[in-house]
Amino acid sequence: MTTIYNFDVETINGQSNKLDQYQGKVLLIVNTASKCGFTPQFEGLEKIYHQFKEQGLEILGFPCNQFGKQDPGNNSDIQEFCQLNYGVSFPMHSKIEVNGDNTHPLFRHLKTEAPGLLGSKNIKWNFTKFLVDQKGKVIKRYAPSTKPEDIATDICELLA
Repeated sequence: MTTIYNFDVETINGQSNKLDQYQGKVLLIVNTASKCGFTPQFEGLEKIYHQFKEQGLEILGFPCNQFGKQDPGNNSDIQEFCQLNYGVSFPMHSKIEVNGDNTHPLFRHLKTEAPGLLGSKNIKWNFTKFLVDQKGKVIKRYAPSTKPEDIATDICELLA
């Protein structure tokens, strides 16, 4: 059975990162952007990260420039922006594509396991979020408009 632990990703600093290191943790995986109307959600993501990190939550951010070209910078620019403007301390990763022929394999898996509205596999915009349980199973997809704090109840249920 394929879980998110079967995938490798690249950190924003260019290091290979095996997702199996997160076994036993609840994950919130988010495609992000630095120049989007939803960019202030970084603040909410950071807040729930601090609230639940000690209980076993990890948030994984994946910058994407596919929606309105709202993350045009390189990985270094993105990392600096996230830290200076929002104090992001959760793991950020190299810029990826989440739709189309060059979709990162992790996001292909996430979209298959948790389709969007009416079964759509495509991600509609920045800050689409996926909740993953401690066994690597994708539990739920959240729309970009869903605020991170509105996911807290679902996170609590998985951490309980």
